[in-house]
Amino acid sequence: MRYAIVIEHAGSNYSAYVPDLPGCVATGATKAEVEVLIHEAIALHLAGLREDGVAIPVPSSQVEYIDVAA
Repeated sequence: MRYAIVIEHAGSNYSAYVPDLPGCVATGATKAEVEVLIHEAIALHLAGLREDGVAIPVPSSQVEYIDVAA
């Protein structure tokens, strides 16, 4: 499966979350670090859902960019 993630610069660090997996978040000192950590968080989150017998959400979020004049 392929989940969309959102990475935000949060001042002194970076944070990431997965819109299709509420509560699945990560923070890291760099963008590269938070990408690794959110990947691990997704794996852990899905494992927890499986253990609890909860259906795995199908990825449905889409990411698009819109150009606007500055």
